[in-house]
Amino acid sequence: MTNKNIPIYIQIHDQIREEIEKGKWAVGDRLPSERELALAFNVSRMTLRQAVQTLADEGILERRIGSGTYVAREKVQERMTGTTSFSEIMLEQGKKPSSKTVSYFVTTPSSSEMEKLNLAADEPIVRMERIRYADGLPICFEVASIPARLVEEYPKKAITDSLYQTLTKDGQHSIGKAEQKVTAVVASERIAELLEIKKGEPILRVKQISFLSEGEAFEYVRSQYVGSRFEFFLER
Repeated sequence: MTNKNIPIYIQIHDQIREEIEKGKWAVGDRLPSERELALAFNVSRMTLRQAVQTLADEGILERRIGSGTYVAREKVQERMTGTTSFSEIMLEQGKKPSSKTVSYFVTTPSSSEMEKLNLAADEPIVRMERIRYADGLPICFEVASIPARLVEEYPKKAITDSLYQTLTKDGQHSIGKAEQKVTAVVASERIAELLEIKKGEPILRVKQISFLSEGEAFEYVRSQYVGSRFEFFLER
């Protein structure tokens, strides 16, 4: 910290970032407290906090209320073009996908499910709730609705593990386009508990209708993604 033309907090920012890049702190590691870092850099806690917040704004650090500051995990990223399953997104980014089924049952569709999937009131659907993970870290909670006739020949495990792979196995179906709507909300108590975050943390709520290549809607999903662990990438 010797360049007088660069603000002190930026010099601290650069040094912390360099130490992370050199491996002093690995992804997921908790940094020393603000008091300890302020003493190490011989600056006020206000100056230190400004440097840490700048790193957090850049996505290099992650501040967790009541817990401390951590080296941020790289966010899972989805390109908003075409239709890709969660499992495929994870595998493409070198992460191990997994899921936990919270509920799974056959029922009659709600009015919104009838509309989105173009179903009659007496056409049953499979509705399942799942927590989706990347390398064991919960990324999203989703509620998926699927016309029962499309999946009645498959065992439950095949549907809950990877619906897309099951439908496309042996060329039985091919996946077409998807329509998505993304909004920003805060986590409810239930969602926070399921995704291992704090109530009120920012999440991305995504509503998606997925279609087979012939144009039939086969899935209506309502997902809630942890904002600090996932991002959408728009490609034009």
